[in-house]
Amino acid sequence: MQSNLAYEFEEERREEIINGKVVMMASPTLNHNFVAGNIYALFFNYLDKRPCTPFSDNTKVILSETERYIPDMMVVCDPNKFGKNCINGAPDLVVEVLSPKTARNDRGFKKDAYERHGVREYWIVSPAERTIEQYVLRDGRFVLHNVYAQFPQFMLDDMTEEERAAVVTEFQSVLFDDLTIRLEDVFKRVT
Repeated sequence: MQSNLAYEFEEERREEIINGKVVMMASPTLNHNFVAGNIYALFFNYLDKRPCTPFSDNTKVILSETERYIPDMMVVCDPNKFGKNCINGAPDLVVEVLSPKTARNDRGFKKDAYERHGVREYWIVSPAERTIEQYVLRDGRFVLHNVYAQFPQFMLDDMTEEERAAVVTEFQSVLFDDLTIRLEDVFKRVT
């Protein structure tokens, strides 16, 4: 019986449509799941009793017939975009957590599609580098707002006191400027 369960589990398919082509999604690593879950939890708690809704991984976004994605986390402020099993149209904020197999699409086709369809804020998060690239839509184009990095202790130890004081350890979403995102919370449990 265990072999049947394993077989059924392996049969579960996750796919996106990127640039008109069906692309199978790789199984996420634990670090990927930690980061995506941590970010979702931050927004879930913050948006409680507010008009916008956070969605974790496994919620599909349909931007067009040739662009159907499953972001790692997103926030949607327009309930008219809620379908029965998906989001129809551009979310307000999208977060993609990089893995070696997804980085090219997250930085390429998907970023371009999110920009073209009017996603207002886009984050590309690297668990391996412990960085967050924050893009903001300005005049129909994504502009890199900032890159945030959590430095390992050995690097902090090599910095002067002045350099350590200048290290950014928290930031705000452009859309939710009263929400403080601490890098240590985003990368909690990442090894």
